[in-house]
Amino acid sequence: MSDMKLGVLFSGGKDSVFACYRAMEHEDVRCLITLISENEESYMFHTPNIGLADLVASAIGVDILKWRTPGVEEMELEDLRDAIIEARRLYGIEGIVTGAIESVYQSSRIQRICSSLDLWCFNPLWQLDQIEYLRMLRAYGFRVIVTGVFAYPLDESFLGAEIDDGMIAKLQGLQKRYGISPSGEGGELETLVLDGPIFRRRLEILRAASHFSGNRGRYVIESARLVEKPGHLNNGNA
Repeated sequence: MSDMKLGVLFSGGKDSVFACYRAMEHEDVRCLITLISENEESYMFHTPNIGLADLVASAIGVDILKWRTPGVEEMELEDLRDAIIEARRLYGIEGIVTGAIESVYQSSRIQRICSSLDLWCFNPLWQLDQIEYLRMLRAYGFRVIVTGVFAYPLDESFLGAEIDDGMIAKLQGLQKRYGISPSGEGGELETLVLDGPIFRRRLEILRAASHFSGNRGRYVIESARLVEKPGHLNNGNA
């Protein structure tokens, strides 16, 4: 039986990158699909540093389809549907991969779109224990930084920081005390992946600035580049 051809809903953040990694283990990932929302408060789509998604895609070595949306609630689902239709036309995909962990809001809407288009919907992270998931990212060699915080008690110290063992322990404590989602599934935080086992090259941040006010902040990456990984032969691809 041939591998199923898949498109990954992709932001460059940890959940979409890890979902891509899981899909690549057994299936044929043909493309990454990135929705670029004009609305920073989008209900469906990741927005901090979304412009770097194509750099992450290049680091992994998979084609990316970028699709713009005004980000109007519910109407943005039609934009997602149009993007998926275009990905099917260009890449012949037979299914969609998501990084949903607990969000019924997102997963149910994506599932409905896939069902209407007769596409498989694959959610490899669904219902993972969130602390164990963060530890798994570390154990597998993913380097992840926080690029946005949007809920108390997360503060400016998280912005630009790498998710390491110390941060995981801190997030676990905040989960117990305040009930936050340590993986950010409730919109508490956003991330960017700099390196991992499926990366042919890694991202290096050259210039960035933190902007924080109230209980919200963003780590805005102004300049970044791809760097060769020692011992990894690029062979001219990606």
